[in-house]
Amino acid sequence: MLALATTVKLIAEIALLALLGQGVIGVFAGAARERNAFYRLLQLLGRPWVWVARRLSPRLVLDRHVPLVAFFLLLMVWAVAAIGKISICLQIGMALCR
Repeated sequence: MLALATTVKLIAEIALLALLGQGVIGVFAGAARERNAFYRLLQLLGRPWVWVARRLSPRLVLDRHVPLVAFFLLLMVWAVAAIGKISICLQIGMALCR
């Protein structure tokens, strides 16, 4: 269970950082962001999570807001995984969690 919680937390962290980086580049680059290779790489990493967020969110949510929805969904997944990992570590002892 510890390995599962750690893996879910790690995947959520990578996706969160990809979406955050995509947002930062989008703000600074403006309309030129589509020509930025690093932006496209981050977009590729975040695309599966944006797709899931689009499927889970109602049609009222605008397409430009879906990456933000994906970010907050991933943030909740990360928080649940972190709480789960802490709980497991408290049960088995901190020495076994390292």
